[in-house]
Amino acid sequence: MLRLLLRTKARIRDALKPAGEAAVGALTIGMLRTTRYFDPIKTANLFGKITRRIGPLFREDKIARANLTAAFPEKSPEEIDRIVTGVWDNVGRIGAEFAHLDRIWDYDPANPGKPSNVEFSKRTGEIFDQLRDDGKPALIFASHLGNWEIPALAAVAHGLDTAVLYRPPNIAAADRAIKSIRAVSMGNLIAASHDAPVKLAHALDEGKHVAMLVDQWFTKGAEVDFFGRKTRANPMLPRLLRQVDCPIHGVRVIRLPNHRFRIELSEEVKPVRTADGKVDIAGTMQAVTSVLEGWIREYPDQWLWLHRRWR
Repeated sequence: MLRLLLRTKARIRDALKPAGEAAVGALTIGMLRTTRYFDPIKTANLFGKITRRIGPLFREDKIARANLTAAFPEKSPEEIDRIVTGVWDNVGRIGAEFAHLDRIWDYDPANPGKPSNVEFSKRTGEIFDQLRDDGKPALIFASHLGNWEIPALAAVAHGLDTAVLYRPPNIAAADRAIKSIRAVSMGNLIAASHDAPVKLAHALDEGKHVAMLVDQWFTKGAEVDFFGRKTRANPMLPRLLRQVDCPIHGVRVIRLPNHRFRIELSEEVKPVRTADGKVDIAGTMQAVTSVLEGWIREYPDQWLWLHRRWR
């Protein structure tokens, strides 16, 4: 009898799953479309306020506090509270800003003195120009810091031929809605899948600049040290480098006061090589992870501490 009940429950769940996914997809589309009708700054303020209020109700809040306590054992509970509050605020603002992605990047290179939502240093501009004009492919890594959707906007807006690896939502309708927004001005989007490495390698062969987020736990990844503890990082970047030799740079977007952003490109990160000259997977990912850790230490309240980084 118990087995029959469990089987019946599973069949009902499977039958209702498409309807549930359709409802979530429709809700996602509706929220994105509705948000676009409102002022992006006021909406970001509102969403940030809401997530600051409701964030502590979710289990991710406890995960964030545990992560931060492990990463910064010297910080007081009050400091941890302040950082976690900033994390939730950043998450809410990104949700609002996502609906306005095609309107956020307003920097005009022909008129650099014009007021803009974004800024970048002279050195970042020089590195960008080099990447765009040297005729070579490149690997660009990023992290869930500030607003991590913006670098792809900047690349396309200023003529950098890019292919961006992204993780699609599990719900197809939501994926289509989100992809339609990203596709406006974010280059060639490649969904994470079993054949993604082949597509990314092909993009590098074509001279494109391949970008990916590299700061999440990866079960079968390369072992690296992150905030003094061992974790595993996605080895895709150095594996691609073994196929196509090219420069590696990092990019981050820092959230500034008054609804502004600063974009920064790192100097070239040299890969670690074995004695026979082959790219060392773990060593190269450690070099990349060390850059990420430095960024996060500067702006801990802007990084996504809500997922377990150590297992």
